[in-house]
Amino acid sequence: MEDLQATEEAAFVAEDVNNIIKESIDSILLNATYTQQKVGQWTSQIVESCMKRTTALNKPFKYVVTCVIMQKNGAGLHTASSCYWDNATDGSRTVRWENKTMYCVTTVFGLAF
Repeated sequence: MEDLQATEEAAFVAEDVNNIIKESIDSILLNATYTQQKVGQWTSQIVESCMKRTTALNKPFKYVVTCVIMQKNGAGLHTASSCYWDNATDGSRTVRWENKTMYCVTTVFGLAF
């Protein structure tokens, strides 16, 4: 019984991470209009916010956070990722966010240690 509880406590909780990503993006981009000069700052802020909030969950994980912001102009964007991990504990979450002027795709990977 204790092993099951320990496994659950150490598991990647996708719903919590999904909410963290959405809230981090909203706090930076909610009322923003795409501005090329600000994209570097915005991506850094989103990544830092996600990292700070996921580590605050106090789970035994190493986190990797990526963020791409792209202007809405009709161009395509294709991304892919692959991981070799333990499906029982590790996980990832990707959020695709958009407004009238831009897309933001943010991914958090959580790898138990």
